Amino acid sequence: MEALDPGERAALFDRDAGVDAVRDDARDIVDRVRSEGDAALREFSREIDGVEVGNVDVTDRVERAVEEIDDGIRAAIEDAAANIREFHERQLPEDWTEEFDGRELGRRFRPLDTVGVYAPGGTAAYPSSVLMGVIPAVVAGVEHVAVATPPAEELNPVTLAAADIAGADAVYQVGGAQAVAALAYGTETINAVQKVVGPGNQWVTAAKAEVRGDVEIDFLAGPSEVLVVADETADPSLVAADLVAQAEHGETSSVVAVTDDEATAEAVVAAVDDHAAGRDREETVRAALERDASGVFRARSMPEAVLFAEEYAPEHLSIQADDAEALLDRIPSAGSAFLGPYSPVAAGDYATGTNHVLPTNGKARVTGGLSVDTFLRSTTVQRLSEDSLGDLRDTVTTLANAEGLEAHAHSVDARFDDGADESDGSDAGRSGE
Repeated sequence: MEALDPGERAALFDRDAGVDAVRDDARDIVDRVRSEGDAALREFSREIDGVEVGNVDVTDRVERAVEEIDDGIRAAIEDAAANIREFHERQLPEDWTEEFDGRELGRRFRPLDTVGVYAPGGTAAYPSSVLMGVIPAVVAGVEHVAVATPPAEELNPVTLAAADIAGADAVYQVGGAQAVAALAYGTETINAVQKVVGPGNQWVTAAKAEVRGDVEIDFLAGPSEVLVVADETADPSLVAADLVAQAEHGETSSVVAVTDDEATAEAVVAAVDDHAAGRDREETVRAALERDASGVFRARSMPEAVLFAEEYAPEHLSIQADDAEALLDRIPSAGSAFLGPYSPVAAGDYATGTNHVLPTNGKARVTGGLSVDTFLRSTTVQRLSEDSLGDLRDTVTTLANAEGLEAHAHSVDARFDDGADESDGSDAGRSGE
């Protein structure tokens, strides 16, 4: 690790999602959709996607898609959906109320009313992203969950079927920055939502940055990334397989492995080439592997490897080492962790039940991935008796007066028979001042 120069470290730790390069163009798209509505959506679909869109709303095609797809694919979607639903149901918080020295205090949780889920398309279809975005919202109790996915001459029926199985009640064929804008501000066809979630390319991310403030978003996510921490007990072939799998997402993916064992590092490098050869998306895989943001690194010790992993704060953290649990305890910053040789990242991408919409570019230091919490709002509740307010009276009035907020103190004093403040009597007959 000591061999990394400042430029190499910057490439690893400042993973660029390419958002700044398209920010101005994304802003123009957002503004056009906000002012022109469906007309802008159809024009951008023609110019950007090369598709003539008739009906933006394709909800009526969703139920048919479930019957059209292969039985095996439908069964896989239903199995994955069941696992995702079960895991996210475990996250549902319960309203609670407790008594604190006579003060009845509590917290309650209520779902958002409307949510928009972006499901990527383009070079590949991602029904799994539909499941990951829609199911937590439905579990949370969101009443209206809409899906936006890029248009096509023939929309992928697997994506549409996933929307139905997940529980979405509206599906629109619109992609990119224009989809984010439509969900944020609404059009003649698309109802505006309270929150927009879901992964996408740099255009989607730039648009989310633009609309943030007018509508809530989950977070600004960049290209996929994985960090594998391995020791001498790891199987280099399995480490390499996980690196190649994440590289398959796109040419801008970041795939990194770190080990304290030189022989393991060399074996991983050799195995990566073997696993990449002959892949359907080999060109994409090799482009990602050749990036400055990807590589296999040898640390001087496992503690140094752990420090590297914590600083990296990966979207996906795979630990293939003798004591994975102990190592994880020392790496608190990761979107999702995969422990041991039989926990490939791909399993979490699809079907373990955990969510694959995760923070990238080091954002795992401060936030987690998509969850039921993403779609809930909380309210604190309090009920005080006269006695319990009396117990707090001196504390509240003293602090209020210290802050120069005399009316705050008065609002408490006014509730007691011994009078509020001395000015009440002298000012009682005045008005209009």
